[in-house]
Amino acid sequence: MVSRKISVALVALLLAAAVTAPAWAKKSLPAVNDEGMELVKDSKLATVYADPGADLSIYNQVWLKDATVAFKKNWQRDQNRGISSLRVKTSDMERIQESVATTFREVFTKELIDGGYELTEEAGPDVLLVIPAIINLDVHAPDVQGASRVYSYSESAGEMTLKLELFDSITNDKIATATDRKRDYRAGYLEWRTRVSNKADARRMMTSWAKALRSALDEARNP
Repeated sequence: MVSRKISVALVALLLAAAVTAPAWAKKSLPAVNDEGMELVKDSKLATVYADPGADLSIYNQVWLKDATVAFKKNWQRDQNRGISSLRVKTSDMERIQESVATTFREVFTKELIDGGYELTEEAGPDVLLVIPAIINLDVHAPDVQGASRVYSYSESAGEMTLKLELFDSITNDKIATATDRKRDYRAGYLEWRTRVSNKADARRMMTSWAKALRSALDEARNP
């Protein structure tokens, strides 16, 4: 049975998510994973496993690692299909990955500091180690440079999935792992996509994740 501290915190984390996991997917997951962590069943919105003995209330500082960023499989190939003269180069992908990682750090740093949490890069007894990864990044209309100016349009900015792992910074024991997918939903019309607009949409999606983590920590300290 997941303890009240960790249960309340993780429910707060999940309630801020945006995409509901299919019921069949939740049912198909094992109750205990190969790390001995328990599936949090009282959430309908994401896949979360937690250490039943963990207590998030002891953490006042956060060591936030840089987010790794990986594109959706075959993203570059799919973008370069068709007759357009615009081609996504490896350098374009690297630029986008760097921008996503930088934006992620900016968003999470601001939210945590606004919540009264100190950020550090050293282990300590009250330091929570947070390791994020952005996977399956799918930018629908990347703004890349070509021989001539090309305007990109799409109904949605795209989607990405966050995998977030929480550790005790001293023992390196894993406290929880959560996975959540976010889509930018737009209906019925095309929009001009630029680097600025794509970054703004990414920031909006990341902000909900950052608020979720802050809410989880707040709930653990003030049940």
